Amino acid sequence: MLAEWSVECAPDDPVLVVPWSADATASQSAPRFIDLRENPYDLDHLPEAEQFPPLMHALRALNAARSPVFTAKCDAWPLSEDELSDLRQNLDLDLEFAPADTPTDALAGFASYIDLLLRERSLFASFHQNEQFLHRLSRRAAPLDHPHAMLDCVIRPALIDLTGPQEGFSITLYIKAVGPDANAAAEHWDGALQAVVALLRGKDLL
Repeated sequence: MLAEWSVECAPDDPVLVVPWSADATASQSAPRFIDLRENPYDLDHLPEAEQFPPLMHALRALNAARSPVFTAKCDAWPLSEDELSDLRQNLDLDLEFAPADTPTDALAGFASYIDLLLRERSLFASFHQNEQFLHRLSRRAAPLDHPHAMLDCVIRPALIDLTGPQEGFSITLYIKAVGPDANAAAEHWDGALQAVVALLRGKDLL
């Protein structure tokens, strides 16, 4: 698996704020932060989880009691033509189902993102700890046997105000995959997502 990570912490870069709501009136029907640590059955209120079962399984695992992280946002989508072209270039391999001269529109891609935060407050507040966390994650993800998938992580500033305000950092976890058709791309994404979640649940990443 191709595994990369980067940092977007410049003054003009976006900050993840938790809790968040897409509606200023905080309507219960509007997309909003749901604390799946406290309310795991609220997965039913996430249309993304209902639509994409692998994402639901990932969210359940990442918010479980023994997970070192919890989640704040997520989404999943078929890759656009430009995204697919970029992914194919990043993977840099002649796929057995798609020689180098195969047009992009003969392939399919799928991707997801999950915003993660380290549960331990002192780790959440430390850029160095988040950086080391991604060093270890990317190093262990690289040997995974998912040649048609990519792990891409980004460290971003974050502000949490659940039991009191605290500034720190979040990790946006992207999993992207390509295949000869939509079903194959989704299967490659599913397998890669499960493998990365298993790494995140490991005891020795922190």
